Amino acid sequence: MKNATLIVMVKEPRPGRVKTRLGRDIGMTAAAWWFRHQTRRLLRRIEDPRWRVVLAVAPDVEGLKSRNWPSHLPRFPQGNGNLGDRMARMLRLSAPGPACVIGADIPGITRHHIAQAFAALGDHDAVFGPAPDGGYWLVGLKHPARQPAGFFAGVRWSSADALSDSKATLAGHRIAEITPLRDIDTADDLR
Repeated sequence: MKNATLIVMVKEPRPGRVKTRLGRDIGMTAAAWWFRHQTRRLLRRIEDPRWRVVLAVAPDVEGLKSRNWPSHLPRFPQGNGNLGDRMARMLRLSAPGPACVIGADIPGITRHHIAQAFAALGDHDAVFGPAPDGGYWLVGLKHPARQPAGFFAGVRWSSADALSDSKATLAGHRIAEITPLRDIDTADDLR
């Protein structure tokens, strides 16, 4: 897809500030180490000339200056609000053209999955990559600057209802789903 943007949501990998549910199982330092290395592997794996990769960083100031992420990738602060507020903002501020948002804690993402998402936006308004837990690993919009009012409003984040709630905020839009992938939230997920 022409002018496509892939936004990767990342947090500065500090113990106790990232992957805290995983940290309760394996230790906060180990969880931060896992996230840092997982994110670096992911970024190497998904860069592709078919889309522009940008980082949505948190915390804002520290993330913009971080040495943990590749310096050649553009960075934008996530800003305040819940996950939906931050994802909607990143989509709205993306370059003209279709845009997708992913988290960095999904080891199975490949270029093929990203290409599949952008291809789905050819004849759909939105696309989701579902996760087995009722959430999703990817959300994308064909026209992110024209997202509906109330996009992500009332979504029960980190619940089995996150995907269905998010879809409900896109009433009247053509929605595609692509390959389900698992994110890593707990030690069981790592296994």
